[in-house]
Amino acid sequence: MTGSAGHVTTRSVTKATNPTGEDAILRDWQAVRGDSSIQYGPVTPPEPAKSPEWLKHLLDWLGEVLGPVGRWLAANWTAIRWTLIALGVVIALYLLWRLLAPALGWRRAASKAQEEEWAPDRTAALALLEDADALAAQGKFDEAAHLLLQRSVGQIRDARPDWLEPSSTAREIAALPALPERARGAFAAIAARVERSLFALRSLGAEDWQAARAAYADFALADLEAGVA
Repeated sequence: MTGSAGHVTTRSVTKATNPTGEDAILRDWQAVRGDSSIQYGPVTPPEPAKSPEWLKHLLDWLGEVLGPVGRWLAANWTAIRWTLIALGVVIALYLLWRLLAPALGWRRAASKAQEEEWAPDRTAALALLEDADALAAQGKFDEAAHLLLQRSVGQIRDARPDWLEPSSTAREIAALPALPERARGAFAAIAARVERSLFALRSLGAEDWQAARAAYADFALADLEAGVA
């Protein structure tokens, strides 16, 4: 009995000092629930911030302005859709033409016809030759040739502003593919003599002037005798 009772007492003490897994879980849960720093009750969400009055007025105004537009678009959407499709087709055809025209020679032929037709205004060409001849008559052949070059550039720029860049040099202008062949030859002859005068520091003579004048007159005024100074 004594041994038996002592045995039971020992088991009870062991159970009290060594709780089971369920007891440990219950104890931990009670400890967590008893922690006042943890919130278990329902939380009331804060009230949403109210939109400012100016934003409400702005939205109301946009609704008044865009509302009729939206209704009109909805009512006419079928016509608008076909219009957009037609516009897309036109743009696609234009881009296709821009892509294929150079390969087929269409733009090249049109551009060549335009180039052959261009020439300086006859009145302006006569006035230029008159002013340049006046300088040449005073023996100022460099100034006369330079005047031909400057006015020629101005005539090209006035007639075809898309041909020239602000930085275009005389040599570049003389080599422009857009210029008619006679114009390129005349401009090259004038530019070569002006460059010699400005950069090689070699004064032009009467023969240089006559060559520059003849080149310009042959292009601008084919029916004018270029040899008269």
